[in-house]
Amino acid sequence: MIEREEMHYDVVVVGGGPAGLSCAIRLKQLSPDLAVCVLEKGSEIGAHILSGAVVDPRALDELFPDWRESGCPLAATPVTDNWHWVLSKAKHRALPHAIMPGFMSNDGCYTASLGNLCRWLAARAEELGVEIFPGFPAAELLYDEAGALRGVRTGDMGLDREGNPRVDFQPGMDLLARYTVLAEGARGHLSKQAIARFNLARDSQPQIFGLGIKELWDIKPENHVPGRVIHTQGWPLSESGSWGGGFLYHQADGQVALGFVTALDYKNPWVSPYEEFQRWKQHPDIRAIIEGGRRVAYGARVINEGGWQSVPHLAFPGGVLVGCAAGFVNVPRIKGSHTAMKSGMLAAESLNLAVAQDRRGDALEDYEAAVRSSWIADELKLVQNAQPMVAKFGGGLGTVLAGADMWSRSLFGFGIARPMAHHSDAKATQRADLYKPIAYPRPDGVISFDRLTNVAFSATNHDEDEPCHLKLADPTVPVDVNLKFYAGPEARYCPAGVYEFLGEGADKHLQINAQNCVHCKTCDIKDPTGNITWVTPQGGEGPNYPNM
Repeated sequence: MIEREEMHYDVVVVGGGPAGLSCAIRLKQLSPDLAVCVLEKGSEIGAHILSGAVVDPRALDELFPDWRESGCPLAATPVTDNWHWVLSKAKHRALPHAIMPGFMSNDGCYTASLGNLCRWLAARAEELGVEIFPGFPAAELLYDEAGALRGVRTGDMGLDREGNPRVDFQPGMDLLARYTVLAEGARGHLSKQAIARFNLARDSQPQIFGLGIKELWDIKPENHVPGRVIHTQGWPLSESGSWGGGFLYHQADGQVALGFVTALDYKNPWVSPYEEFQRWKQHPDIRAIIEGGRRVAYGARVINEGGWQSVPHLAFPGGVLVGCAAGFVNVPRIKGSHTAMKSGMLAAESLNLAVAQDRRGDALEDYEAAVRSSWIADELKLVQNAQPMVAKFGGGLGTVLAGADMWSRSLFGFGIARPMAHHSDAKATQRADLYKPIAYPRPDGVISFDRLTNVAFSATNHDEDEPCHLKLADPTVPVDVNLKFYAGPEARYCPAGVYEFLGEGADKHLQINAQNCVHCKTCDIKDPTGNITWVTPQGGEGPNYPNM
C-alpha cells in the first residue's frame, strides 16, 4: 500500500481554465476564509489553453467590473471589423450582417489569447488567496463509503513504461474536499467518468464535437488590421461533404490567430482535418493576408458542439460540472468562454451557500436550477438547432434553415422545429470503400506545413519512459477493424501524427507516438469503435502554448 499525503479543502477545482478560475475567484470574493485550490495539468496556467479567441466580456464584467482598467490583456484589442465569408475554391462572398440575428454580432467583444486571459485570472485568484498547483493533473476520482465524490488523487510521477516505480518515483497526493468542481474542458477524462457513474446524460442528447486546429502568425504590418475578425464556411470541406469553417483574428502586436474547425461527425473516413486546414490557408484570400509572415505557434483542441440539448445534469453527490466539461459553447457564435465563466460563478454561489450551512457531499441541485434559469440557458436555447440543421441538411440548405430557426426563436420565442437530436461522432464514420481516397497536396513549407513540423511549434513534451496515456481497450481493433473497414482513420483524424500503421501482412500494427500528443482528445471521440481512451500523463507534460 502506497502512503499518500492528504490535503484538505472546502473546494477543489480541477482545471485552470476560464470556468475553474472564475469559480475559484467568485468563491473567495464571497467568503475570503474558504480553503480553495485549483489543480492544473499543464506546466503553468495557460499552457494547455487553446481558443480563437473572440471573447464576449459579459461574464468578465460581472466578475471584475474594472477589468479594462486593471491590466487585463483582453482589453488590448476590441473587435473593430467583422466579416463572414462563404468560400468557393478561388473566391469569397461576404454575407451581409443584416441577414443575421442581432445576437450574432461581435460588437463589444474582444480578440486575444485565451491562455493569457487565464494567466491574468490566475494572478487575480492568487491575490484573493486561491492556491493554484500547475503541473499536478487530477488522475483519479475518490469516493466516500456512500458513493459521493470526496476529492481527487493527483497522478503518480516517475513510473516507467511498464508502470513500475523508477528511482525518481513520487506518489500522487489525495486532495479531499467538501465539494469538487470538474472544470477540465471539453471531453475531460474525469468528467467523462463522473457523467457515466452518475448517469448525468440520462436526459440529454449525446455530446458532439468539432476539432479546432490553430496557428499563430506574425504578419506584415501592411496586412494587419487590429480587431478585424473573419469567419469562413464552405470550401474546402464542401468538397468532401463535411462541415466546419475557418477563422482569422487580427490580434495585438501584429499577430493573427487563424484556425479551422472540422465537425467530427464527418462520414468520409479519408478526411483529414489537419490537411483541410492546410488547404484552407492556400485559399487566395487567406493566403494574401499571411503571405510574407511567419508561423510562430501551433495547437489543436476539440470543441463542444452539442448545444443546449447535450448539456447533462450538472450536479451529483460531492461535485459539479462547469464550463466545457458540461458543454456550454454557443456554436454559431463560436464562443464558450463567457458561458463557461458564468457557470463557474453560479457554481461558486451554490458552493458557498452549502459550505456556510456546513454541508458536504450532497448534490447541489440549486446550481443546476441556477444555470437552467440563467442567461446561459437563454443564449444557448436560441441557437440549439443551428448545428443539427447543418448536420442533417448540409452546408447550403442547413445554413438557411439554421438562420431561419435562430431568427424565429429571437423574434417569436420558438423555432421552426423542435429541439433536434444528435448522433455520436464515432458512429457517423462510414466504411472507406464507400468513398474515394483524398489526395491532399504536399505542403509548401511556406504557407502549409506537415504535421510533425507543426507539432514542434506546440512545444509538446512527454517522457518516453512512462506509461502510454492513450489506452486501447482491444489492441486488435486498429488492424482487424479500423484498418480493414475504415482505412485506419487514426492516422488522419489526429492533428499531431500520434497514430501510424507500420509493417506489412501479419506484422501490420498501430504505433502510438504518445510523445507527440497535444491533448486535443479527438481520438477519444472519433475512433469508430470507441477503442481509444485518453488519460492524463505525468504532470506538466503535453503542449506548452505561449499565448494561444
